[in-house]
Amino acid sequence: MNLELFIAKRIYKGNEGEKKVSPPAVRIAIISIALGLTVMILSVSIVIGFKQEVRNKIIGFGSHIQITNFDNNTSYETQPIAISDSLLRVIQEMPNIKHVEKFATKPGIIKTEEDFQGIIVKGVGEDFNWSFFKQNLIEGTTPEITSEKTTNDVVISQTLSNKLHLKLGDSFNTFFFVNQNMRPRKFNIVGIYQTNFSEYDKLFISDIKHVRKLNDWEEDMVSGLEILVDDYNQLDQTTYDLAYLLSAERDRLGNAFYVRSIKQINPMIFSWLDLLDVNVMIILILMLVVPGFTTISGLLIIILEKTNMIGILKAMGQNNKSIRKIFLYVSFFLIGKGLFWGNIIGLTFCFLQKYFGIIKLDPQNYYISVVPVEINFWHIILLNILTLVISMLILIGPSYIISKISPAKTIRFE
Repeated sequence: MNLELFIAKRIYKGNEGEKKVSPPAVRIAIISIALGLTVMILSVSIVIGFKQEVRNKIIGFGSHIQITNFDNNTSYETQPIAISDSLLRVIQEMPNIKHVEKFATKPGIIKTEEDFQGIIVKGVGEDFNWSFFKQNLIEGTTPEITSEKTTNDVVISQTLSNKLHLKLGDSFNTFFFVNQNMRPRKFNIVGIYQTNFSEYDKLFISDIKHVRKLNDWEEDMVSGLEILVDDYNQLDQTTYDLAYLLSAERDRLGNAFYVRSIKQINPMIFSWLDLLDVNVMIILILMLVVPGFTTISGLLIIILEKTNMIGILKAMGQNNKSIRKIFLYVSFFLIGKGLFWGNIIGLTFCFLQKYFGIIKLDPQNYYISVVPVEINFWHIILLNILTLVISMLILIGPSYIISKISPAKTIRFE
């Protein structure tokens, strides 16, 4: 039988003397651990959820990797590249490549009877992946784009709809500057999407054949290719491999290819998201240190209360190491109880926020309307283990105070 564990259970569950000192100290230690773990679970879940939501929106508009003309500037008036079927097959057969689609962009101006607005038309073909826009549609549907005929149906953002007082089913005129001349196009709204991402609110999706005709491009000419990958963690390596593959390639027009990941296209946003990890690390360190010190206080008070028992155990031949194990077992029980309640509280808040969206955000500042939560049970298990291990390590030092207790002086201690 484990004598130290037996005595520790009696101390933890017993009633003698608890009303004098132990309950307040024990409760404070347990509450501190529970609150610390709750804050850590919420911090990690919210930051992971926030990063994932913002990242998915950026990828939804621009994919994981883009291949464009090397001579392009930063405007939406792009220089074309010619994409052959053989080049498409080579890219599609590369490892980690999930989907490849063509796109073309063209700046223009929407003119209504009451207002006008500068916009960007993103032309897409029948190979376009509509998953992102279907998830964010608030009205209508997506256009049916085929290779046989040109459709005037488009999807616009809620922001454009509100600014220009356009609604589902309306038609509007858009004007494009081509070789110093203005060319009009009329589009019909079949869908309205909302992502709360202000950088892309001036974008609407149309048939790529409109952009080709406006720019006098041939059938194989596009602004670029958008590529989705299977594993986001391998994005940098896939981008490097693709850039290396195309480094010596030229299209039929003699253009070089420019390969960039979504991180390279939007460095400021992704740097901001990476900075959030630093904030989480600071929170985790604070939440691990503060409960540790409150647990130390609880342990010292329990030792002080049980000084008489320590003296008796020493007089009966129990060594300091054995007695320290008794109180470390007691600490383990207290920490375990704190972790139990911390998990209950933290996960309850996470599930409530995830499925009911209780806490709202200003989408103008945060790109999303509610606080996002991503519950990763492996991260939660790791937080529990980390809290338990660090708290127990912190308590090893204070437990050595037991070696200073003299049996002769403490047996009569009250």
